[in-house]
Amino acid sequence: SKEELDKLRSIQEGYNTIRNEYGQLHMSRIRLSEQLNNLDDLEADISQRFQDLQTDEKKFLDETTEKYGQGSLDPETGIFTPSEQ
Repeated sequence: SKEELDKLRSIQEGYNTIRNEYGQLHMSRIRLSEQLNNLDDLEADISQRFQDLQTDEKKFLDETTEKYGQGSLDPETGIFTPSEQ
C-alpha cells in the first residue's frame, strides 16, 4: 500500500541521515585528532625550548660565578653585587 511504501521510504531516509551523520562525526574526530597531534607537537617544542633555556641559564650562571665569584647581577642596571663571605 501507499502508506507502507511511505513508511519504508521514511525508514530508508532515516538510515541515510544517520549514515551521513556518522560520516560527519567521524570526519570531525579525524580533524580533532589532527589538532591534538599538532598541540602535542607544539607542547613538545615548547618543552624542549624551556629545557634549552634552563641549560643556557645554568651555563651562564656557572660562567659568571667562575669569573666574578658568588653574587647577584641586576639585569636592569648590569651591576654585580658580590656576596659577603
